[in-house]
Amino acid sequence: MKKRAISILLTAAMAASALAVGTVTVSAEEEKEKFVIGMSQCNLGEPWRVAMNDQIERAAEKYPEFEVIFADAAQDNSKQIADIENFVQMGVDLLLVSPNEATHLTNAVSAAYDAGIPVILLDRKIDGDKYTQFIGADNVEMGRVAGEYVADVLLPDGGKVCEIKGLEGTSGGIDRDKGFREGIAKNENIEIVAENNADWLREKAITVAEEMLQTNDEIDLFIALNDPMAEGAYIAAKNAGREGDIMFIGFDGLATPDGGIRSVIDGRLSMTQVYPTGGAEAIESAYQLLVEGKELDKTLTLESEVVTPDTAEELLAKYSGSEDGEAAEETTEDAAAEEEATEETAAEEETADDAAAEEEATDDAATEEAAEDTEKAAEE
Repeated sequence: MKKRAISILLTAAMAASALAVGTVTVSAEEEKEKFVIGMSQCNLGEPWRVAMNDQIERAAEKYPEFEVIFADAAQDNSKQIADIENFVQMGVDLLLVSPNEATHLTNAVSAAYDAGIPVILLDRKIDGDKYTQFIGADNVEMGRVAGEYVADVLLPDGGKVCEIKGLEGTSGGIDRDKGFREGIAKNENIEIVAENNADWLREKAITVAEEMLQTNDEIDLFIALNDPMAEGAYIAAKNAGREGDIMFIGFDGLATPDGGIRSVIDGRLSMTQVYPTGGAEAIESAYQLLVEGKELDKTLTLESEVVTPDTAEELLAKYSGSEDGEAAEETTEDAAAEEEATEETAAEEETADDAAAEEEATDDAATEEAAEDTEKAAEE
C-alpha cells in the first residue's frame, strides 16, 4: 500500500515537473476554435442602438471563429441584469454591454468581470472600474461643443432654452448635460427655462415638449440629448404652429433616411453630432483579446463630427449606409458587380436572339425550297 502511494506521488511530481519545464505547450485557449460573445443591449427602441447591433453583427461576420448572441433589455434594469447573469451561466468568452443605467448594472457587470469574463462596455459606463475596456465618444466634450455652438452661432444675443434629457442615471446623458451647460456658460444671456426626461424615445419627447410649449410662451431653442427626442420636440412644436420660431438640436447623427444628418439637411434640426456606435471597434477589440492575446487599453475614445447645414451633405455622403463608411464602399462594389452581371446577361440574350434569328432564317429557306420542289413536281 505504501509503495502504491509513493508511485502515485512520483507520477504527480513528474507531471508537475513536465509542466514546469514547458513540455506541455498547447493550452486550452490555443486549442479553442470558437468564441461565444454575449451582447447585452439596453434597448432597441432607439435607432442608434439598432445601428450598433447591426455594426457588431456585420463586423463579426469577418471572423468565423466568433458567434455573437444578442439580448435586448428593453430599458428594463432587471431584465438586463438577468441577461448578463444568463450569459455568465452560459460560459461566454466575452461580454459586450451597453448598460441601461450605470448604478443599477454595476453589480452584475462587476460579478461577470470577477468571474474571469472580459467585459467591454459600449457607450455607457458603470460605477467603478470592473470592466476590461470602455468604448465611446467623449460625451462631455460633445455637450460642450453643442453648448458653444448655441452660445456663439444660434443664440449669440441670448435666448430661452428647453432641454429634453434621456433616461435618468445614464452616464452618457449626464455627461452631455454637463458639457452643454459648460458650453452655454460663455453667454450669460442664455437661460434654460425647462428640463425633463423622455427616456431617449421620440414618442415620449413629443409629450414632454408639448408640456413645455404649453407652459412657456417664449422658447428659442430645444436641445434634446439624442436626435429622436429632438424630432419629437419638432413634431410637438409643429403641431402647435410654433416650429418656425424655434430651433432644434440633437445628438447621434445617423446617416439613415430618418437619421439626424438628413434632419439637418431637411431643415428640422439646426445641428447634431455624429456619435459612433463603437460596434465595429468592439469586435476588433474582442479579436485582439481573444484570438491574438493582446492587452486592451482601458478606454478607447471615438471621434465625433459636428453636423450643420454647411457640413451635412458631405457627412451624409461619408457615412451613408454605415457609420464606418464600409457599407457605402460595399454598395459601390455590389453595384459594379450587378452592372457587370447585367451586361453579361444582355450579351447572352443578344447571342440567343441572334441564334434564334439564324435558326428562323434557316427554317424559312428550307420551307421556300420545299415549296419550289412541290411546284416543279406539279408542273411535271
